[in-house]
Amino acid sequence: MTTLKAVPLVAPGHTRPVTHLSFSPILDDNTYLLVSSCKDGNPMLREWTGDWIGTFLGHKGAVWCTKLSQDGSRAVSGSADFTAKVWDTFSGEVLHSFPHNHIVRTVAISRTSSHILTGGQEKKVRIFDLGRPDADADLLGDPGTTPHDKTVKSVVWVGEHTGVSAGEDGNIKWWDLRTRKLTTSLAFPNPITSMELSLQTNRLVVTSGETVAFIPALPGTAPTRSLNLPYSPSSASIHPTLQDRFVTGNLGDEWVRVHGMDGKEMDVLKGHHGPVHCVDFSPDGEVYASGSEDGEHTFIIVATKLKSGIT
Repeated sequence: MTTLKAVPLVAPGHTRPVTHLSFSPILDDNTYLLVSSCKDGNPMLREWTGDWIGTFLGHKGAVWCTKLSQDGSRAVSGSADFTAKVWDTFSGEVLHSFPHNHIVRTVAISRTSSHILTGGQEKKVRIFDLGRPDADADLLGDPGTTPHDKTVKSVVWVGEHTGVSAGEDGNIKWWDLRTRKLTTSLAFPNPITSMELSLQTNRLVVTSGETVAFIPALPGTAPTRSLNLPYSPSSASIHPTLQDRFVTGNLGDEWVRVHGMDGKEMDVLKGHHGPVHCVDFSPDGEVYASGSEDGEHTFIIVATKLKSGIT
């Protein structure tokens, strides 16, 4: 098999560090979208090629996380302005804005786009019903307690009824969203720096200290695999179809690395001008994107068969 050299495409537009990147699933027209979060407070929506579609205007502080719905029609964002917002991706309009008491660091949207999860500096995980936007959010966990002892770094929605939260306290927790109760947990010796759901592989990709862990999204359905790297990754993403490699960023240098599932370094890409905060593979595995302190995000074309329009 002939391997093509990776081709970087720079997507300018942000004016401050890029904090999070998230691709949509493959949509009905066989394309997908990418949404980027940034400390400039303006999440951006792009085609898979990097072409700008639009900017979501309305936050008054850094945006730490933005994710897209299954059909790409909705986006949800969490911000340092103490709000989480739900957006119409066609019009760019804010549909709902949910106030919090501190910075919102992470968000997730259900597969039916009916509910969202939020987490952040309050150490709480909330669930909002978008069918009743004026109703108070439900809190996960026992009354009078917080699910995590430190900042909630990531929340993801798994299947119909499971939420997963990860915190700087080193704990990953699975929740039954019907009862709002904890079902199981997993502890790491170091703070969780990122946790993303790989929808195609049905795994959570977690970074903590110098460890990258690939954990079944639903506990007990597959073995967990962990690797120790010679650096501390800030983010990681597994190839969704081949499942034979993963890509990482880290805050110790300006490079994006590709590793085999044995941990061996396969490639290093140098192009950013600041530490790399986030990486994400596209749902077809033909592209991965990285976001940096330099305020740019880069699309890396990695497939042996490139899509039309990219040479």
